[in-house]
Amino acid sequence: MSGFISRGESESVLLSALAAMRSCQWVDLTHAFDSTIPHCPCFSPEERRTLFSYEGIDGGSPSGFLAHEYRFVGQWGTHVDPPAHFVQGLRFQHEIPVTEMILPLVVLDVSEHVAKDDDYCVSMWDVQDWEAKHGRIPAGSFVALRTDWSKRWPDEEAMFNRDAQGIAHFPGWSREVLAYLYDFCGITASGHETTDTDCGITVTQGDAPLERFILAHDKWQIELLTNLDRVPPTGAIVVATWPKARQGSGFPARVFAVVPAENKNY
Repeated sequence: MSGFISRGESESVLLSALAAMRSCQWVDLTHAFDSTIPHCPCFSPEERRTLFSYEGIDGGSPSGFLAHEYRFVGQWGTHVDPPAHFVQGLRFQHEIPVTEMILPLVVLDVSEHVAKDDDYCVSMWDVQDWEAKHGRIPAGSFVALRTDWSKRWPDEEAMFNRDAQGIAHFPGWSREVLAYLYDFCGITASGHETTDTDCGITVTQGDAPLERFILAHDKWQIELLTNLDRVPPTGAIVVATWPKARQGSGFPARVFAVVPAENKNY
């Protein structure tokens, strides 16, 4: 039958795809977290308690294994923000299908602008420059904003970059760019290196209109990415996963990119 793929052929295609991926470079885009990491001031630090250890606890019998109890807010370290984080009635993290967790990766690099202006927000000029070089930003992609702000991790003072008046100065997205990406291009998700979608000045005012804009589209985002300088502007794929907490409003995520062999030295 024309167009029919047998089970054996299907398995061969999948194994070939896996072999091709293994020939690529895999770049971890995730910060490791502990109680000392930069985080929103309204959140308490992580608490971690050892329940069982190899040698036993407080003179007790050895358990032979190590187990910890963790306590932290969902928006901790590199994490996912599902739509329900801001918008009642939209998807919780367990409702985001696994088909949205492997996506083409687009990297908008504004690191040179940010090096000159801590408050820089990505503009349509940046997007137009990207598209002039690489073509239209594809529907269904994950767009990451590279600012190189993650190089300040884990220095919380450097990450928030507050002035004498307590105003934070760090880069962010812009509404015009997000509207273009989500409304016109039809991307699936986005992410960034900073603690927030909005720039530091806006966050200091106690508002987050751009994060609300994304989540109100019933889309999800990843915050506090790292190593975007090791990923090309296009051609890679991103894998973003997180625990399936029922009605979860956010959780630490493990995010990585698979970079084609021709870009392994990027």
